[in-house]
Amino acid sequence: MVVKIKDIPQSERPRERLIKNGVESLSNEELLAIVLKTGTRGSSAKELASEILSKIGSIKKLRDINYESLSKIKGIGMSKACELLSIIELGKRINKEIDSIINVSLTSTDMVYKFYKDKIGDKQQEYFYCIYLDNRKKIINEKLLFIGTINYSLVHPREVFKEAYLLGASSIICVHNHPGGNPIPSKQDFEITNKLIEAGKILGIQVLDHIIICKNNYYSFLENDDIYNK
Repeated sequence: MVVKIKDIPQSERPRERLIKNGVESLSNEELLAIVLKTGTRGSSAKELASEILSKIGSIKKLRDINYESLSKIKGIGMSKACELLSIIELGKRINKEIDSIINVSLTSTDMVYKFYKDKIGDKQQEYFYCIYLDNRKKIINEKLLFIGTINYSLVHPREVFKEAYLLGASSIICVHNHPGGNPIPSKQDFEITNKLIEAGKILGIQVLDHIIICKNNYYSFLENDDIYNK
């Protein structure tokens, strides 16, 4: 028999318990049920929340879920999927150490790391970004250029520097993540970095750094002064 929220004693309903005892007193299932608002014809919002958590494995895996995965769960239509994804993204943004780097003057590699560790540190694929700066090292913009295993066929100087010309950038910083958690650059990382540096010299746009991001650490080619040694 399906237990509907209205059949639960009022004092035990998620919203009432939140108001009475505080949001921290609720279980993951109850919090998710509040976001979902309603269940399906055959299950309550709380049961639907339980099913979602069961399918994804743990609450932490919600941070990487996408629309396609959510929409495959019975009872999750477009509206619920969009609401859930919006709540998840808001949570990510609230917890960011740095909200944005646009129009910020570059002061340190650590600043770049703090911004991108929250953005791509947990990603299971490689994300390759370029940061574009003016002649005073002020960040004009950033752009995601590639997703997937980084290789020569993907990271082409034409794509990297095209945006620099459109923005009137004087220099760039390349950033990508290592999903395995080890920021040490591979031989290919060195080859790609040197290739971009040489292209930048010809085009008159300096490659200031290439930073490899992991959740808890990073590698900076500039800080290690190791660009041409591999």
